[in-house]
Amino acid sequence: MTEKAFAQADADWLELISKARSWFSGPLGGLMLFEEQRLLEDELARYFGGYLVHYGPRAEVPPGAKQIQRSVHLGAPLPGVEIACEEAAWPLSEHAADVVVLQHGLDFCLSPHSLLREAARSVRPGGHLIIVGVNPWSAWGVRHYFARDALRQARCISPARVSDWLNLLGFALEKRRFGCYRPPLASAAWQSRLARLERWGAAGQGLGAGFYLLVARKLVIGLRPLRQARREPIGKLVPMPVAKVSRCDSKHEV
Repeated sequence: MTEKAFAQADADWLELISKARSWFSGPLGGLMLFEEQRLLEDELARYFGGYLVHYGPRAEVPPGAKQIQRSVHLGAPLPGVEIACEEAAWPLSEHAADVVVLQHGLDFCLSPHSLLREAARSVRPGGHLIIVGVNPWSAWGVRHYFARDALRQARCISPARVSDWLNLLGFALEKRRFGCYRPPLASAAWQSRLARLERWGAAGQGLGAGFYLLVARKLVIGLRPLRQARREPIGKLVPMPVAKVSRCDSKHEV
């Protein structure tokens, strides 16, 4: 591990996050983070509220939103993390955050379903969940099958599958964006020569980008309609029996 943990945690999970941090600090991971920074800053400028929660393996200070009062970086007990927690046990109350950002959190985790449920629980109704992940349908996604670095351990879950999970958790997908169209080449010279691919790719928003960004809004649950009181069936009108008076008896009356 490249960094020393300041608290105890699951050894396998801590090793995974540490390797991911090391990779994002390198030339390839740094390139991807650089392209993500622009899209995240552009997206987060739209939101306002009390709290923004960021979860992911990156070691640098994550992007924040100027209109949000407080941004908190959750994650493994490593330098730069403000609140250390397990991936499936966030120390946040339900509906605590206006915006939650999972930046490669699903790529480098032990249980993506548990992590996504925990993130979804923390978003208030009407709030937003932003997910950034490695696109499996790209040169970056293909490279992770043959890589010898931390990218080999990335899950690279497709955006379509993540969208289905979000739908089951009560979220509506609002936006899908892509970025990092340059191939995963470590050479800085080649990256500079291929920089124009970013402009071409951004114009067409092709699916061959290295990462995807999903924006989903948590649906507001409406009030449950009041159950109408049961109406008893109205009975039929039944004529009451009337005593008959004999005419003969009436003649003998004085």
